[in-house]
Amino acid sequence: MSRKPAALPADRRARTMITPEGLALPVTIAPRASRAGALIIDVMIIVFGLIVFQMVMRWIAGGLMDSTGFDLEGGETGAFEFLIILFALVVFVTWYGYFLVQELGPRGATLGKRIVGIRVAARGGARLTPEAVIARNLLRDIEIFYPLITLAVLLVLANTGQDIGILGWVAAGWFALFLLFPFFNRDSLRAGDIVAGTWVVDRPRTKLAQVLSTQGAAAANGASEVTGARYDFGEAELSVYGEKELQTLERMLRDAQPDALKAVHAAICRKIGWDPGAGDERAFLEAFYAQLRAKLEGDMRFGKRKADKHS
Repeated sequence: MSRKPAALPADRRARTMITPEGLALPVTIAPRASRAGALIIDVMIIVFGLIVFQMVMRWIAGGLMDSTGFDLEGGETGAFEFLIILFALVVFVTWYGYFLVQELGPRGATLGKRIVGIRVAARGGARLTPEAVIARNLLRDIEIFYPLITLAVLLVLANTGQDIGILGWVAAGWFALFLLFPFFNRDSLRAGDIVAGTWVVDRPRTKLAQVLSTQGAAAANGASEVTGARYDFGEAELSVYGEKELQTLERMLRDAQPDALKAVHAAICRKIGWDPGAGDERAFLEAFYAQLRAKLEGDMRFGKRKADKHS
């Protein structure tokens, strides 16, 4: 009596993201450990940078700060206050600018996220907006860092013999609630992700493979092996998309099923004003991918970069 082989368990982190154009894109939810590791790396980078800046400021200020030891009442008040204000501004700009600038960039990831191979994305498949990035980063402070600072201050007060009452338990509960929040939903969302409409997904580590631009006759010279049709796209037709769409098309050509490729094929044809037809979708998409990639690479050599279709 033969036994049927056990079905392989589905990847529990695999999801499908529907773009505003109606395209279904496969994505993988980033592991919680990767998110924590990325945050630790980012905080270490920021702290190290601020320590270096503080050392440089001390060196530039000469003996001013050495004489005061950061004591407002012990030195040149005016000059010292200016340095304190300058340092506070640098801390503020560095802390928030580090995350905002990098996550709003075309990679949607800080240096820490890039190191561990993850990125931030809008759950609806649309472009990541400044409002969403600001919201998720501001809320992270409320979820993690403010309770941590509160706990540290209360611990110091307790060690000096002061009665802190139940404040310590309240702060600890607050911290634990938000720290464990990603474990209570299937997409590992923290509160900031829910408010901002974002999630953190794995970033494909594969580079733009040369094989894709040379795969198939259509990709190599624009002629389909199936129908013999030759696909040549003009400057205006290739200009409607940028690097982000090119990367999406690359993933589709690698992983998507024929039905998904048909949807992509129809969407691109609508966008550039072609009659979509049927039966030769892959050849069309390979030719479009190869020619779009060649155009974007050529533009970059002349200092012109098109991050996405909105650029």
